[in-house]
Amino acid sequence: MTDSMHLKGITLAGHSGFWDLEQDAGRITALRPATTGGGGLVTPLLADIHTHLDKTMTAPRMPHRAQSLFDAIEMMGQDAARWTDDDLRRRASLGLAKAYHHGTALMRSHVDWSYADAPRGWHVLSELAQDWRGRVELQLSSLTRLDELAEIGPAIAPVLRREGGILGAFVYRNENLAAHIASLFDLAEAHDLHLDFHVDEGLDVEARGIDAIIDETAKRGMAGRVLCGHGCALSVRDVSEVKALLARAAEAGVGLTVLPGANSYLQDAGPGRTPRLRGIAPLQEADTAGVPVMLGSDNVRDGFFPYGDYDLIEVLRMGVLMGHLPPEDWLDAISARPAAWMGHDLTLRTGGPADFIHFDATDLNDVISRPAVVRRVWRDGAVLPPFQGDK
Repeated sequence: MTDSMHLKGITLAGHSGFWDLEQDAGRITALRPATTGGGGLVTPLLADIHTHLDKTMTAPRMPHRAQSLFDAIEMMGQDAARWTDDDLRRRASLGLAKAYHHGTALMRSHVDWSYADAPRGWHVLSELAQDWRGRVELQLSSLTRLDELAEIGPAIAPVLRREGGILGAFVYRNENLAAHIASLFDLAEAHDLHLDFHVDEGLDVEARGIDAIIDETAKRGMAGRVLCGHGCALSVRDVSEVKALLARAAEAGVGLTVLPGANSYLQDAGPGRTPRLRGIAPLQEADTAGVPVMLGSDNVRDGFFPYGDYDLIEVLRMGVLMGHLPPEDWLDAISARPAAWMGHDLTLRTGGPADFIHFDATDLNDVISRPAVVRRVWRDGAVLPPFQGDK
C-alpha cells in the first residue's frame, strides 16, 4: 500500500522481513519493521560506472554491423570526425535523461582523447555535468591508447587534475607493456589521479595488460584507485592462472567492471555464424576472490553496441543470465559498490534523501523475471513523471 507520504509493507533490498518507509519534505523520516508485506520492492538509486556518452545514439549512422572491436573503433572514428557541439549535446543529454528516469544517480563516462588538447567531447560533457548536477552526478574519464599516452599524457593529466577527471587508457597487446604502464602510474601519482582502464578487451590468450596493472597497483600501494574494465581475455586463459591473478587483484585493491552488453555483442563476432565465446570476464570468481566487481552500461546504441537504454536493471538482467548470478547478491554491483568507488553513498537511511526506486515486485528475482514490471523512481520525495523525450 502507498499514499503520498508512505510506503507500507515493502521488501527493502538487502534487508530481511518487511518494512514501512515514511518520508516528508524530500527526506526519509522513518524506516521501521512491518508485520505484513505486499508493498513492493524498494532499492537504492543506481550507479553506472562505465559509459560512453560521447559515442551514444550514433547506431543509425553506422555503415554496417561491427564485425569486431577494432571494426567498431574504425567506424566510430569516422563518425567522430563529423561531430559538432550540438550533435554531442543532443545525444549525450538524451542518454543522461534516460539514465535519470531509470533510476541512475551517478555515472562515469569515458571520453575519447587522442591529442594533447582536450577534445570537443570533453568540453561538451563537462558542461552537461554542470547542467545535470543534483540529478545525475557525472564523472568524466579520459580514454587514450596506452602507446599514445607517452607523448600526450603530460598534457592530459593537469587538465584532469584541475577538473576532477579520471585518467584512462586502452590497453591491449602493447609492446613495452610494463614500461608504458609504469609511466602511466607515474602520471597518476604526480597529479593525484585515479585510473580507469579498458584492458584486454579481446580473446587473445596472450593478452596480459591486466597482470601489469595489478602488479603496478600493488607496488605503488594504490588500492581503491585503479579500475579495470572488460578483461575479456580472462575468459579464455588457464583457470588456475586466472584464480591466482584474481587473488593478486583483490590483495592489490584493484576493481573490475564487467560489461555484458558490448562484450557479448563484439567478442567472437562474425558474419553468418553464432558466437561461441562471449568474452564475459569471470565475475563470479573475481567476487569470490574479493575483487570489487561492478556492472556497467558501456556503449549504448552506437557502433560498439546498437542496443541498450541506460537501464542498469537491464544490465543486471544480462549479467544474471550470462553469468549465472543470484540476483539478490548482485544489486550492489550496480548501486552501492560503484557509488562508493565514485566517492558517494546511496544507502537508504532515516534522515537521508527520499531518493529510491519502488518496484511492483516481490523481490529482485521477480524484477529480473519481468522486464515490464512497474518501476517508480522517487527523487526528493516525489515520483518522477514518465520519460517523454525518446525520439
